[in-house]
Amino acid sequence: MSLSLEWMMNLLLDMVRDKTSPAALVHLAFKFLYIITKVRGYKVFLRLFPHEVADVQPVLDMFSGQNPTDHETWETRYMLLLWLSMTCLIPFDFSRFDGNLLAQPEETRVSTMDRILCIAQAYLAVSDKARDAAAVLVSRFITRPDVRQRRMAGFLDWSLCTLARSSFQTMEGVIAMDGSLQALAQIFKHGKREDCLPYASTVLQSLDGCRLSESNQTLLRKLGVKLVQRLGLTFLPPKVATWRYQRGCRSLAANLQLSAQDRSEQKPLEVPPDSDEDYDIPDGVESVIEQLLVGLKDKDTVVRWSAAKGIGRMAGRLPRVLADEVVGSVLDCFSFQETDKAWHGGCLALAELGRRGLLLPSRLKEVVPVILKALTYEEKRGACSVGAHVRDAACYVCWAFARAYEPQELRPFVTSIASALVISTVFDRDVNCRRAASAAFQENVGRQGTFPHGIDIVTTADYFAVGNRAHCFLVISVFIAGFPEYTQPMIDHLVAMKICHWDGDVRELSAKALHNLAQLAPEHSAAQVLPALLSMALSSDLHTRHGAILACAEVTYALFKLAVQRDRPVTDYLEENVVQGLRQIHQQLWERQLYRGLGGELMRQAVCVLVEKLSLSRMPFRGDSVVGGWQWLIDDTLRSLHLVSSQARQQIKEAAVTALAALCCEYYVKEPGEACPEAQEALIPQYLAELRGPEEMARCGFSSALGALPAFLLRGQLQQVLTGLMAVTRSSPKDVSFAEARRDGLKAIARICQTVGVKAEGSPDEAVCRENVAQVYSALLDCMGDYTTDSRGDVGSWVREAAMTSLMELTLLLAQTQPSLIDAHVCERLMCCVAQQASEKIDRFRAHACSVFVTLLHFDSPPVPHVPHREELERLLPRSDVASVNWNAPSQAFPHITQLLALPTYRYHVLLGLAVSVGGLTESTVRYSTQSLLGYMKGIQKDPEALGSFSKTLLQVFENNLLNDRVSVALLKMLDQVLANGCFDIFATEENHPFCVKLLTLCKEEIRKSKDVQKLLSSIAVLCGMVQFCGDVRKKVLLQLSLLLCHPFPVIRKATASRVYEMVLTYSDVVAADVLDEVMAVLSDTAWDAALPVVREQRNRLCDLLGVPRPQLVSKPSAC
Repeated sequence: MSLSLEWMMNLLLDMVRDKTSPAALVHLAFKFLYIITKVRGYKVFLRLFPHEVADVQPVLDMFSGQNPTDHETWETRYMLLLWLSMTCLIPFDFSRFDGNLLAQPEETRVSTMDRILCIAQAYLAVSDKARDAAAVLVSRFITRPDVRQRRMAGFLDWSLCTLARSSFQTMEGVIAMDGSLQALAQIFKHGKREDCLPYASTVLQSLDGCRLSESNQTLLRKLGVKLVQRLGLTFLPPKVATWRYQRGCRSLAANLQLSAQDRSEQKPLEVPPDSDEDYDIPDGVESVIEQLLVGLKDKDTVVRWSAAKGIGRMAGRLPRVLADEVVGSVLDCFSFQETDKAWHGGCLALAELGRRGLLLPSRLKEVVPVILKALTYEEKRGACSVGAHVRDAACYVCWAFARAYEPQELRPFVTSIASALVISTVFDRDVNCRRAASAAFQENVGRQGTFPHGIDIVTTADYFAVGNRAHCFLVISVFIAGFPEYTQPMIDHLVAMKICHWDGDVRELSAKALHNLAQLAPEHSAAQVLPALLSMALSSDLHTRHGAILACAEVTYALFKLAVQRDRPVTDYLEENVVQGLRQIHQQLWERQLYRGLGGELMRQAVCVLVEKLSLSRMPFRGDSVVGGWQWLIDDTLRSLHLVSSQARQQIKEAAVTALAALCCEYYVKEPGEACPEAQEALIPQYLAELRGPEEMARCGFSSALGALPAFLLRGQLQQVLTGLMAVTRSSPKDVSFAEARRDGLKAIARICQTVGVKAEGSPDEAVCRENVAQVYSALLDCMGDYTTDSRGDVGSWVREAAMTSLMELTLLLAQTQPSLIDAHVCERLMCCVAQQASEKIDRFRAHACSVFVTLLHFDSPPVPHVPHREELERLLPRSDVASVNWNAPSQAFPHITQLLALPTYRYHVLLGLAVSVGGLTESTVRYSTQSLLGYMKGIQKDPEALGSFSKTLLQVFENNLLNDRVSVALLKMLDQVLANGCFDIFATEENHPFCVKLLTLCKEEIRKSKDVQKLLSSIAVLCGMVQFCGDVRKKVLLQLSLLLCHPFPVIRKATASRVYEMVLTYSDVVAADVLDEVMAVLSDTAWDAALPVVREQRNRLCDLLGVPRPQLVSKPSAC
């Protein structure tokens, strides 16, 4: 773009300079110029403006036609001000432009210099972006030699007066102060020091009186800090500090070529003494530095960043001793009495000082510990915390130090900095901080070359790899911890900082990370980490308790897996006091009643995880009373799920169910494969009784619990358990809304079937067999018709989804073990039900149904027996094609699904599902399902036999779902589409075709006594479409429409009249030509929402014209 800038500018400026260009075109040209400036930056673009002597007057003349209050053309004024600022660089005195000034009338006599000054002052007070350009103009104009002598003092006086009389409490005052501050900052930035120095003290004094630090306007405080630092730089003579630290080799390539031996032999650079220690420091410098230090603690980042840059610039002009005092003042920001704002500002200042070589190596022993604290800074605020910006800034400091210092200067701190950066890279909660730490680590590896295993870590923990938090905690951390230098610091950081973190996800990830890292340092984990975690497990802080219990569970299980690998018991790693501490956690929490209240949810979930991991770790607690306590906790948690918040309910239920499965496998087994009789007799009857309870969530929990029981506990009780779960899946009037319970019951049935296995001739109490398989299939298939809705929507879809999944799992299990148990009728019903779901309207469930259907069809180890029309299905849905289909997308799914209409077995169910989709509300679903259906019907339109079979199925669907509003209303909309598109034209040639006669009968039955407006409107459309059929049926249709013309609802009457009007225009043979105009006039001119007696007269007239008998008014029988 840079190469084309000048060409684009000249092209647009030619339009501007053309006197014949209309004002709108000129503004458009300036608007395009502004867009280019916005993209490329005005500083680059500014240099390209033409700035010859001949350009000054035309630019000034353009301002005469500008209105500063016109908010539509501010881009024009912005670009003109920038252009004018560039013309101010011409080396000729502005007085040379005033040669003909004396010839003008005295009252209009204004010099060029005054014109420019007036324009600048006027636009410094506007509310749009032209104010910024005016400040640029001032900096170029006022600092000219000729203008400086005559106008600089006056302009500064005007600016200070504007600041003094303006208030940052009003919007007008804020705008005026903003313009003046920008102008002053630009003047003191671009002006010569000797020109600005006489005014610096006055400006600083005036600025102090404005008390900008008390303003709530961020921009004013930022400009105040910016102006203060410019004043400070004006006070101090410009020079490069001779005492500053300079790194000898600043080339990355050269640094990498240095060998380790060369680095070790390099001597530290000696800092030369300060040769200007004796010059006087102006009085205003102390005030400037004090204000900049205050700016480091400002509440807004942009102010702190400006103050940090000011500190760096000022320190570079101070003597060494005074600059060192500034560094000490910056270090005072890192006190835990200070806010996060001060820590952030301090980090930015240290980075600036280090980057400029003003932070001498002698200070590193004080600075590095502070930065290491900042890398893990986090201050809790209510339910969250602050500190991400501090950690990010600390990473910036480490990045700056890598570029600023020789390797030998940082060598004493390499281990601590490397460990801290690695920890931030993998364990920080915020992705920005992880990426900043990764960048800082990479810079240190490249510039310093002394970080242990730096190249390996950099290639693994790069910018993109650290973007996923879970990947960092669970994968990258394991790789880095494989290097001994980082293992223990990472573990200690997790225990000290992350286990007690306020974010639950971070606590859980930290516990899992400790599980992974414990296997790399088992002795340290057993001797140091576990005792520390046990002491934290009883902390008064909820988050600390939760994280510590999770970590105890994960570390113990990690040590167990390590012990198994070495063929040793886990107790060889754990001391007796640790084992007892783990055993007592539940009892101590119960005694302190910590399972109650708001924190009880976290404690229950954490202890359930602990129970699971301790059971998997085979802790020596068999026969111990603690097992009974754990069982009580699991049962009470499942029983109390309705008291748990909806967000945490699923997680707690899963934790309890998983814990129960592990507990039973370890502590309720008498011999391998044999259950403890006492546990079996107590557990299963209790859980079956809970399934009949009045709480839905309790049913969910205990259904899932029964599904998780091991096979040895179910042996001998299987039929009883299946019967209880089947009762849960059945809907009754009192628990019709318990959709979640039915869903979990179905999942439990499928899981139990997989757990106990299949024995064709076995006992129904032992396994899935010939005696109970039909019962199981019946329960699952019955749930495929669950269309329960409540305030949450179609909650029955959860049940149908679970039923499909369970049916697929059971069928594949039987196909692999005992295919003979799959009955042909059951398989047909299964495939038809899934095909119906695959053609319905909800994308997610339709995609799931398609996936199940395709899986059952193409399963080949061995194939599922008795699949109807298998060969045709494999031809319509080949394995190679369906693998790439996105079943969630209606545009891809429906063209495949509608092909099943050609198969008689599937036609009814697919048509039933398509009716709901075509008559639905979602635009994409309706469009693509309709297109697919119409495409199929166009294909069979010339085949009377196929069309007749299709029409019979369609009428059967309608008849079976009469008065079922979920289907019937959508079906009426679908009928309207197929009739309107002429799909049944072949029937229209035959008088009183059975299809239209039956369809009319069903429509009349559907809308009889109905008050559903949507249903009535849909039926009107269908009736109007049926007029295309000839014979007596047409008269009956017209009679039905005439009845609707006098419907009690005005909206129905109006809709009927409108539809009939369109029908008469569409089907010309309905009305005789001699009465057509009169019929159209009656339909269009009658006020169909008028009183019924008036409407009835017009309706009767219409009936006479159409040759339809007038409907007779039936009087209601009077009460005797």
